[in-house]
Amino acid sequence: MIMKLGQTALEFTGQSVWITAAQLRKAGACREQVDMFTSLFGDSAVITLDLAVQHAGVFDWDWATGLLTPPARAEYDKVCAAAVAEYDKVCAPARAEYGKVCAARAEYDKVCAAAGAEYDKVRAAARAEYDKVCAPARAEYDKVCAPAWASAAIRYGLA
Repeated sequence: MIMKLGQTALEFTGQSVWITAAQLRKAGACREQVDMFTSLFGDSAVITLDLAVQHAGVFDWDWATGLLTPPARAEYDKVCAAAVAEYDKVCAPARAEYGKVCAARAEYDKVCAAAGAEYDKVRAAARAEYDKVCAPARAEYDKVCAPAWASAAIRYGLA
């Protein structure tokens, strides 16, 4: 038997069912969802159908199924089975297209990796040639500038 909108848990089962921010944290809810919960309800809220419908697009209800007892999860799965099947049917073409785009990215990455490897090889050869050509000039520069630095430091001090 399914509750009706406007019906309270107390009317349906004879008891109120609460959910708390502490339960969400203990179950591993992400910070954003816990923050959203506390901004809307404070530390706790009585679970109602109206509340769930009002916030249907706000909370991650698939994740929240982990908070249900096994019998509650079975009922949830039974009720949602048709919606899940329709969702999968509607999303299948988009999922296939998304997969094609991702496959194209894999090809792009493959081409870029090869180009990057070639670039690294050419750059390394150019750097080796640069170092070979510049090494004597650098040695001469260091030979002139090292004593100039020491002389200036001795004469004028350091900052």
